[in-house]
Amino acid sequence: MTTVLPVEPLVLLAFVPAGLALNLTPGADMMFCLGQGLRSGPAAAMAANFGIALGGMTHTLAAGLGLGALLAAHPMAFDIIRWGGVAYLLVLAFQGLRSRGLAGGAVRSGLTPARAFREALMVNLLNPKVILFVLAFLPQFVDPTRAVLPQFLTLGVVFSFGGLVVNGAVGLFAGHLGRRLATSAVFGRWLGRVTAGIFALLALRLALMERG
Repeated sequence: MTTVLPVEPLVLLAFVPAGLALNLTPGADMMFCLGQGLRSGPAAAMAANFGIALGGMTHTLAAGLGLGALLAAHPMAFDIIRWGGVAYLLVLAFQGLRSRGLAGGAVRSGLTPARAFREALMVNLLNPKVILFVLAFLPQFVDPTRAVLPQFLTLGVVFSFGGLVVNGAVGLFAGHLGRRLATSAVFGRWLGRVTAGIFALLALRLALMERG
């Protein structure tokens, strides 16, 4: 009996644990949610989490349409996007250094959930390594004899949902921890330095990565 689902149920059963294992591996997305949670609290962390998920789905759509392969074949386009991401992360690191953290439960850095969402979306979209990861990982579970784009999108939704759960938990923990610690001006300054360091390390990681 032929299934009407875009992806075979048995393929999904194999994909879910593989995707979850990757979600649980500490990476740029998790570190970004951690940094935003420490910087501006749980609401901003969750907003960043959804921004990352939307960025991931955008990369998945691009890969399904064949744009990812085009990007992978053109080193200059890849490097332009990559260095744009590095510059953006360094701006966030500078903002973290200027931030005084939280005081009395209020966000003093001025980072609203809407802004955290936009920052996370931009960071994800400006990381060409994400689309190369999508091109390397998802096709292993795609049946080329069937419509490719629906399969890509289905697998992307499943993978993004796992990321929402894992990165959301990390972001919420960091957000509540940050709110408790940053009521002190001293802790607030240190939290600003820690989050700036996280963003700077992410920028360094993106700058040093290779295309392959």
